[in-house]
Amino acid sequence: MKATIQKLATENFNYVVGCYRHLHAHPELSFQEFETARFVQNELTKMGIPFRANIGGNGILGKIEGRNHSKRVIALRADMDALPVNEEVDLPWKSTNENVMHACGHDAHTACLLGAAKVLQQLRDDFEGTVLLIFQPGEEKAPGGAHCMLEDGLFGELEPEIILAQHVSVDFPTGTLCFLPGMIMASADEIHVKIHGKGGHGALPHLVNDTVLAASQTVVSLQQVSSRLCHPLTPMVLTFGKLIADGATNVIPHEVLLSGTFRTVDERWRNEGKNHIRRIIAETCAAYGCTADIDIPEGYPCVVNNEKITARARSFAAEWVGEENIRNLEMRMTSEDFGFFTQKYPCSFYRFGVKAETNAHTGGLHSSSFQIDEKSLLTGSGGLIWLTWRFLNEG
Repeated sequence: MKATIQKLATENFNYVVGCYRHLHAHPELSFQEFETARFVQNELTKMGIPFRANIGGNGILGKIEGRNHSKRVIALRADMDALPVNEEVDLPWKSTNENVMHACGHDAHTACLLGAAKVLQQLRDDFEGTVLLIFQPGEEKAPGGAHCMLEDGLFGELEPEIILAQHVSVDFPTGTLCFLPGMIMASADEIHVKIHGKGGHGALPHLVNDTVLAASQTVVSLQQVSSRLCHPLTPMVLTFGKLIADGATNVIPHEVLLSGTFRTVDERWRNEGKNHIRRIIAETCAAYGCTADIDIPEGYPCVVNNEKITARARSFAAEWVGEENIRNLEMRMTSEDFGFFTQKYPCSFYRFGVKAETNAHTGGLHSSSFQIDEKSLLTGSGGLIWLTWRFLNEG
């Protein structure tokens, strides 16, 4: 069967590339993936794969039923949204939407899942079980498309035993598949603060409440969350990347805006840390005669790979690409809303390398010059087919 899947994946490669180029040229922002969703639905219809649409927004769930379709249920997930980035790479399939770009590889993920779906649909009489195809919106924006789809009853009564998801990696070469069991990515919560005070003339500071000073001291004071309040062995990040004080050289504004991100790999500490953040912001601003509106909406949980599932996925992947092309991932403080799936189901989130001579010197993820080596799409789609086949037929 491996030879058969290799043959079908190779024959299907041009289809996957075509899907990738179309999606790359027509990116859409989170929760605005209307045309992307229509494209996916049209492709599934051509393949004869039934689906439900408009789940949690623009989400789609396709279903491929093999023989004895209730024997085992495996779900495959790909995200569909793009980023508010203006593409600087001059490709024939460059983004046609100004300030919107697939700078994180979601176009590759969707194309690979469509390619895998096409082959698995052809092979449905040769396996037992059901394959669910999750095309997810809004990965890049809270509350996260994964959360929205689950809240909208994504699976209904047919719940998966395993969920697999893959992501491009510019750190590893084309032809590699990369794994890490257990904790793989951090949680992520956004912090938005609006500091209020009595603004006024910068030359008369005794008559105002200095919102700029309050905001500056707040950023400094919050560093104790990581340096003194968090356990020294617990990884966490607290970063503020946005401070807007729209005054002038001699004008202290009535209002200052702060925005940042809080990340950790400990869900218990995550909740405790957010309480400390709220307290320190309020108390610091009060010390300067200011008040603060604090908004920390519920963000993404940690992504935790099931150790047994991931070990098996790694073993199956080695059969596909060879042990020499398997790489070990390191835990990252980046985040993914796939964490919502890992909270509820046995999951494995892995990466496939997309780096080659063609894109060796281009930008990384979320960069305006991000590129993938299109040959990596064969590994991405073929590997997904093989892993699915092996999980369906193990034991």
